[in-house]
Amino acid sequence: MSTPIVMPEAGESVVSGVLTAWTKDDGVWVERDETVAEIETDKITVEVMAPAAGVLKRTAGEGDDIDVGAAIGEIDESADKPAGSSAKESKPAAASTNGAPKASEPASSTAVAPPPAKPAADIPPPSANGSARATPLAKKLADDNRVDLGKVHGTGVGGRIREQDVVAFMQTGNSGHAASPASGSVSGSRGTTIERMTPLRQKVASRLVEAQQTAAMLTTFNECDMGAVMDLRKKHKEAFGEKHGIGLGFMSFFVKAVTNALQQFPKINSYIVAGDDGKPAIQGHNYQDVAIAVSSPKGLVVPVIRNAEGMNFAEIEKTIKDFGVRAKDGKLSLDEMTGGTFTITNGGVFGSLISTPILNPPQSAILGMHGIKKRAVEFPEGSGQIALRPMMYLALSYDHRIVDGAEAVRFLVSIKESIEDPARLMLDL
Repeated sequence: MSTPIVMPEAGESVVSGVLTAWTKDDGVWVERDETVAEIETDKITVEVMAPAAGVLKRTAGEGDDIDVGAAIGEIDESADKPAGSSAKESKPAAASTNGAPKASEPASSTAVAPPPAKPAADIPPPSANGSARATPLAKKLADDNRVDLGKVHGTGVGGRIREQDVVAFMQTGNSGHAASPASGSVSGSRGTTIERMTPLRQKVASRLVEAQQTAAMLTTFNECDMGAVMDLRKKHKEAFGEKHGIGLGFMSFFVKAVTNALQQFPKINSYIVAGDDGKPAIQGHNYQDVAIAVSSPKGLVVPVIRNAEGMNFAEIEKTIKDFGVRAKDGKLSLDEMTGGTFTITNGGVFGSLISTPILNPPQSAILGMHGIKKRAVEFPEGSGQIALRPMMYLALSYDHRIVDGAEAVRFLVSIKESIEDPARLMLDL
């Protein structure tokens, strides 16, 4: 009896994903609910669990597009569990080009585990295109251009040859179709690569284009003196860390400043939606769910701090740190990355001095933080004296369909005032 392994539901709007990795080898014994594969969608990475205990048979390859509910393999529940429960001992003696057992050579219960596979660079590549471990697109491209896949270095998982590897091979002058350099031409490599966009990157791209095409987006700028916040951090950082077990960063000050400002200017905390009559309407929120843009190995993700208006500095810092750690590990859930009413992005951590952030639909505004640089400004204000102060440019992009320019400017001024005088945050002013 075999039980299919299917891609599970990953959210209401998720219909497909890309099989990025098998975490278990073909033909090994797996236990029920053990992770066997990872599928990346445009929102999250889904771990696929074994639906039963038995021997794994993989039918889909890494890089394949998988629809929700589609099978990527199956579990043979009728197989005997190998002695010692070692997954490697149950591997079949022979495998086909896609890693699945050949029908004519079934696995033997007495088969001896093969030695560990050599690194891809140490395995002599086969000369025939049909026997090279390559993706279907790579094989087709190689056949169309008479490229010997045995000469192509694969950069995929386990040395698998991808289409971009074939393209790079052709463009480096190693195939019959590559032209010799003309006399006097530039020497050196002129290769290019083609890399498939991940579902997450595709989703980010489509949402950014959507924001620019559907919203009347404008950006207003201001600058704030970070001296007061820096002095406050320096004075209380050690005591704060000892009491709360977390460092005191800049982001918690900005989250608190934003929630205060959103309560003063509720339209900035609203969405444009379709009303009952189908015409545009404004959906307000009596809470502030602040999304924080976080960099991850797979791209930018935007987890949401729920009801940020009711959190203290320590709770905000702990939540942001947790988001950062789990973003790097790909462990953020879909629910944690949806539903924000306002977004903060900090390009300053990468060295950005100023930028125009793009809206995160359906939100009406986004705040951009930037690098802190010492600049000559009037200080104290109104004194006529010039001093070097740690300054940060702030940018607020907003949807002019719902937010007026004057309101956006006043909102940004409110944030500036809270940062330059942190006591306002403590007193809820």
